[in-house]
Order: sequence, then C-alpha cells, then structure tokens
Amino acid sequence: MSFKKTVRTLPRVGDGPVFRRALIGIVLIIGAFLILAPLLIIGVEAFAKGWQVYRDTILHPDTRHAIMLTVLAALIAVPVNTAFGVAAAWAITKFDFRGKGFLLVVIEIPFSVSPIVAGVAYLFVYGLQGLFGPTLDAYGIKILFAIPGIVLASMFVTAPFVARELIPLMQAQGRDLEEAAVSLGASGFRTFFSVTLPNIKWALLYGVVLCNARVMGEFGAVSVVSGNIRGQTNTLPLHIELLYHDYQAAGAFASASILALIAVFTIIAKVALERQGAGRVRPVANSAENAS
Repeated sequence: MSFKKTVRTLPRVGDGPVFRRALIGIVLIIGAFLILAPLLIIGVEAFAKGWQVYRDTILHPDTRHAIMLTVLAALIAVPVNTAFGVAAAWAITKFDFRGKGFLLVVIEIPFSVSPIVAGVAYLFVYGLQGLFGPTLDAYGIKILFAIPGIVLASMFVTAPFVARELIPLMQAQGRDLEEAAVSLGASGFRTFFSVTLPNIKWALLYGVVLCNARVMGEFGAVSVVSGNIRGQTNTLPLHIELLYHDYQAAGAFASASILALIAVFTIIAKVALERQGAGRVRPVANSAENAS
C-alpha cells in the first residue's frame, strides 16, 4: 500500500484576484498621471497654435543654436564618460589594489550630489574668484560661461552611468575569460577587444544610451556654469526655460517636444537592448579561442 505525500502550497502575496487587480490599477493610474499625462500635454501644447508656429520656433536661430550646443555637449561628454566608465570598471573588477572602495565612492558622488551644487562647486574651482580662475584668466582660457564649462558640468553629472552598468556585470563574469585568453598567448588589447568587449557590449550600449539621454536633458549644473546667455551658452533645456519665462508657452512646448522625442527614442533603445540580452556572456572556450 503506497501513501502519497501531499504538500500544501502556501499562497503568495498578491495571489488574490482582488488585491492583484487593485495593485495593477493603482500602478496604471499613477503612471498615467505622472508620466503619460505630461508627455501628452507637451505634444498637444506644442501644436496648439498650429504647425507654422511650431516650425518657426524650431527653426529660430536661438533654438537651432541651443540644439547644436546640446548635441555638441553630448558628442564630447558621452565618449569621454564611456572611456572613463570602461576604464573604471576594468580597474575595479580585474585588479586588486588599495583604494578600490574609495574609487567606487568617487564614481558614486554624482548620484548623491545635486547638479546645482556641482555647478556651484565648478564656480569655486574655475571662476575668477576660484582656485584656478586667476591663472586661467591670465592665459586667456575661459572655462565658465562658455562651452568648456557646459561640457564639464555635463560630464560630471553623467560620469557614473556607464561604469555602474558595467561593474556589476564584470564582477559577475569574473576573470576566467581574460586569464584563459592570456594563457593562450593573447595580448592585453587583443584580450580586451576579443573577449571582454563582446561580453559587455550590450551593457555598455545600455550605459551609453542612458548617459546620452542624461546629457541632453541636464539643467541644474549647466544653468549655473553657462551664464544663460541667449543664443550663445543656452542648451535646449535652458532655452525652454527662457521661452517659458518670456511667456512664449507655445515655443517652450515646441522646444520641449524635442527632448520628449529623445526620451521616447531612449526608451525604445533601452527595450531593444534588453531584448538583445544586455550583458550576455559568451562561452569561455569560444572566447578564449577567438582571442588566441
């Protein structure tokens, strides 16, 4: 005679249909009011006065200059922070050295410091009354209230994005792939480009996308170091604020629609990268053989 042991499965939190539907409904309502509604308003108000006003606003010299300056800051800040993020992640995950914890803290600083505080700090470093200001002024080098200051502020606020995407992944991968490649005779650069880079490419691209989106939308730090000079040092977010303060609501929403489109494309890129399998690890044998 056989006895079948029955195991009673305890219900999970949220298994009840009422609770599950209520929770989903709350999330949808909050998401609609906090995220979807502002985006819809931007689209509606941007074309509230017709396509002609929208086009004139986008083609206005000040708007075009703001867009070009924003793109320029991204073209400089994103590659530099990408190189910094890869180097920092490589150093932290592949080597043991004193001060590794301190380096991690340094990388995290921009996440915990307000961008406006960072902008004020740059004033005390590169301003005329700052640490290096008099020396820079003596040589005719202008950092603040110019493009270099905007780029520096953008780099500060976006410095952790690539590194923070790569560090957990590279820690999980360990050092076996690189050690196997080196044991087969691969050089350091060959190991990086044939083993490490293919295994981190999706996480790297994901960090680059987030970094670019953050640069495009940065306001606080840039507003302090740029001087808000219309047509000269105004990025797109600062230009939107000036239009709004000038009671040009339609123009402000038209300019804001560009940033909204960037946000939408960022989300699409994020989803695409996640579907591609961000941070997938190639088999050890194949990676090592390719490196050799």
